[in-house]
Amino acid sequence: MSEFLGEFAVHAITWGQDHLKALEEASSLGYQAIEPWPSFALSYENRESELQELLSSHNLVMTALYGGASGENGRKFLDPSKREDIIDYNVRLAQIIAKCGAGHLVFGPGAPRQRATTLEELKEAALTINEAAKRTYEWGVKACLHPHLWTELQDENELDILMELCDPNVVFLALDTAHFTGAGMDVPTLIHRYKERLAYMHLKDLTPSGATKEDFPMLLGNESVPIFCELGLGEISFLPIMEALREIKYNSWVTVEIDLSTSTPYRSLEICRDFVEQQLQIPIRKQGGR
Repeated sequence: MSEFLGEFAVHAITWGQDHLKALEEASSLGYQAIEPWPSFALSYENRESELQELLSSHNLVMTALYGGASGENGRKFLDPSKREDIIDYNVRLAQIIAKCGAGHLVFGPGAPRQRATTLEELKEAALTINEAAKRTYEWGVKACLHPHLWTELQDENELDILMELCDPNVVFLALDTAHFTGAGMDVPTLIHRYKERLAYMHLKDLTPSGATKEDFPMLLGNESVPIFCELGLGEISFLPIMEALREIKYNSWVTVEIDLSTSTPYRSLEICRDFVEQQLQIPIRKQGGR
């Protein structure tokens, strides 16, 4: 098996709004890079050196921030009245990212999804995405389109259309294993299809259909079974995904992500770390950050 050229990171989403605990526990678990919440990063706007010092004190570097049409309820790429707001928001994030030495901005679509997105709506979305991506690229930050369940950009045909409409020089792809799988996409196929534009990844698992609380004994009694679960506890086969990344010589970030812990954030990300190290045979605790 050929060597994996990318690097692993962790997403802070599992810790919710407990941002400092996320940094502390991610570091103690041996992760050396993190994707923080954008709201946390924005609290250091124009004080990015302080954020860098905080990350460094935990032996962490920033990989990316989640932007796009997110950050405001109901905002969507396809709504031309929101175009300037989306552009301005993402430029602010790109400036923080650049000043912290990172290079990726995840372009999450807006929610909620009422129906399939039409071609005309996708054309409107592409205008916003292109312009915002051009502006973030001026800061050396790659805008990475992120299909997401239940949003304006969910299905494979919508992704293919937008990737065709968007400028390949400034619009890249952030592939999320759970969101792609949940939308019926074959992840290795998409990795090969967009090998020239795949710039960032979220590695997360999808809870098996029909799973109950008995399958996750650490859930509290009033908690429902989450849609996404820790790596190795769901239905996704990760070995073919990692092999596809090796085949295209992917050399960017793979960020472990679990939206909602089935136990504690620390335990969830420990399970994910151990899965990567033991099942995927890729060390997390030994690699150096960028």
